Amino acid sequence: MEVGSSSSNFKLYDQFELLEFEDRLVFKSLESPDKGFSICRRQGNIEPLSDESSSGKPPKTSTIYGVAGTIRLLAGTYVLVITSRKEVGSFLGFPVYRVESMKFLACNEALRFSNSQEKRDEAYFMSLLKTVEATPGLYYSYETDITVNLQRRCKLMEAWTSKPLWKQADPRFVWNNHLLEELIEYKLDRFIIPLLQGSFQVTQLKLKSSPATFTLLSRRCTRRLGTRMWRRGANLEGDSANFIETEQLLELEGFRCSSLQIRGSIPLLWEQIVDLSYKPQLRIIQHEQTPQVVERHFNDLYQRYGETIAVDLTDKHGDEGQLSAAYAEEMQKLPNVRYVSFDFHHVCGSSNFANLQVLYDKISEEFEKQGYFLIDKDGKILEEQRGIIRSNCIDCLDRTNVTQSYLAQKTLDIQLQRLGVFTSTEYISMFPEDYVKFRTLWAEQGDEISLEYAGTHALKGDLVRYGKQTVAGFIKDGMSALSRYYVNNFHDGIRQDALDLVSGRYTVSKSNPSPFQLNSFESFSYLPVASALLIGGLTLTTFSLQQAARNAQHYVSSVVWAGVTAGAMALVKANGRQFCSRPRLCRLL
Repeated sequence: MEVGSSSSNFKLYDQFELLEFEDRLVFKSLESPDKGFSICRRQGNIEPLSDESSSGKPPKTSTIYGVAGTIRLLAGTYVLVITSRKEVGSFLGFPVYRVESMKFLACNEALRFSNSQEKRDEAYFMSLLKTVEATPGLYYSYETDITVNLQRRCKLMEAWTSKPLWKQADPRFVWNNHLLEELIEYKLDRFIIPLLQGSFQVTQLKLKSSPATFTLLSRRCTRRLGTRMWRRGANLEGDSANFIETEQLLELEGFRCSSLQIRGSIPLLWEQIVDLSYKPQLRIIQHEQTPQVVERHFNDLYQRYGETIAVDLTDKHGDEGQLSAAYAEEMQKLPNVRYVSFDFHHVCGSSNFANLQVLYDKISEEFEKQGYFLIDKDGKILEEQRGIIRSNCIDCLDRTNVTQSYLAQKTLDIQLQRLGVFTSTEYISMFPEDYVKFRTLWAEQGDEISLEYAGTHALKGDLVRYGKQTVAGFIKDGMSALSRYYVNNFHDGIRQDALDLVSGRYTVSKSNPSPFQLNSFESFSYLPVASALLIGGLTLTTFSLQQAARNAQHYVSSVVWAGVTAGAMALVKANGRQFCSRPRLCRLL
């Protein structure tokens, strides 16, 4: 069997007719109209398709492209369906799609029998589902699994492809793993779509008249899923926030080369709670299990990827410096992991991309020994990757993406020289058209990953695209930084609750406290008051000063209003955390 092929027995149905009756939802495959299932809108029960369930004329009929799962709230079940999609390329010969839009369909007839508190809670949960519907960067294939990298899938080949697609998937990277539980329980194997969150980018390279397909696939881990400021560091199990496996795949004249890099938040227990300041203070959580947390994290990496080089790109002063020092101290206790500290801002500044050569010189020997995965057209394994580079900064976004793209370029050069496309003195940077495509893919991947975690495009994108900072890029970074500030302070609490709900970290139950009891401080109700005091105070102070120029008596009112404004500002600053959007459902760890 050719590497990358998937058993046709488990090709998923790719289009459905959705029949929305008053008492049930019916899903029928357009390819095989006798295949499907129904969901009761009163009880949320799933039933196999029958003549009775699909009979009659429904009030509404539409075409959908997949069922991404179900979730039970207080008043019933909600079904997540894919309402539009876009084909974005192929992975090992199989089409890959990006979710363009999703929608939750309600099966919550019991809501009318709920009390007022339950209705209020259900309304909050439903608002979280609206947030989930807008989730960016979801990818899938009907014909093959895209959550498992090429090296691993080659070793799992025979037993692996005989399983349903959802069983082939790596559960770490299945975004809707929790939502699929009921569909799995009812054995609806050909309807179960594992969704991957991350990035999928593909382009064609010319390479001196040797056409090649170049793919960049990033897989976001769901074990510590969250937003930039509300999911930092690691949990007690050793799972780190913003953990992403990135696979760079080159397909050329029947050969396939794969190389992996990973990123993830510094695997200590630490937090950085938003408080209206531009850069909230980092706090390391002192815990007796910290050494075990770090050990669990790196033991897991060793089992999956082999020997690890941990590249720490954080600053070596201020809050970042304290966190970096604590990380370095813990890493000294792990004899099988090499820790490399590289102060990106100090060495590279804002524009000296080429200075990453300093880092490469430190790790080049081990990096090249780790190698990459290579198979020929017959599926014979010629090379294996025997280790991994784990990079991090504070967010594992901007500095990390610049660094990973630099290392990926080094790997690509080595692969093309190995395949005889380049001589030992030729590099991808010598071929402008292909080099632009390579850099663009890495920049767009960085933007997509950043959008999922931080809510905005990546900073330092110019360093990846052009190798230097441009004026336009400087302005774009400034706008993105301001957008991050707003999203992280005033929206991410809601986003975090939505992620905790959809990932199963929080389970809805009538025995659980109301989400409004879990967080008694209503941040959004106080924010308008504080804003009104500040804006009103500044306006009246300005007006009084203008009047004081003509009438000295207005100096007194100017002083009074200036005092009120200063007091309001002091109040907001002292209670900054209380005015920010905060998650209600789960504790940070």
